[in-house]
Amino acid sequence: MYRNESDARVRERILLVIRLSSDKQHIESVAKELHRARSWAYKWHKRYRDEGMEGLRDRPRSGKPSVTPKGEMDKIKQELSDSSTGWDFRQVMDLIQKRTGVKYHEVHIRRLLHKWGFKSKVPQKRFVRTASQKEKRDFKKG
Repeated sequence: MYRNESDARVRERILLVIRLSSDKQHIESVAKELHRARSWAYKWHKRYRDEGMEGLRDRPRSGKPSVTPKGEMDKIKQELSDSSTGWDFRQVMDLIQKRTGVKYHEVHIRRLLHKWGFKSKVPQKRFVRTASQKEKRDFKKG
């Protein structure tokens, strides 16, 4: 099972169980070998005893439910992808607020756009006044 598992975290937990069952070592020493806390080892060992191999897998996490209706966010995503022009995150923020009545922080708007698979079309202005090639040559030390 260890070789067939693709999730690294689950493989580490399987390794914990293998070491505990084959070597008859203490949980503390196996946790130390794996560079993990004792509480981590006790937790996963108990889950293995109670639920078997399925107990070593991560359980789904629900998270906080979205305030906006899913269908409305899908419509907004579709409108953004159908548009031929680039969108600024502030425009997306205003569009979401206008449609749903919910105002998201600009960082969350960037997160949403990334989750939806959108990338920046227009690079950010870093240097407004860049020097010309002649000015750069003149500035260099002789």
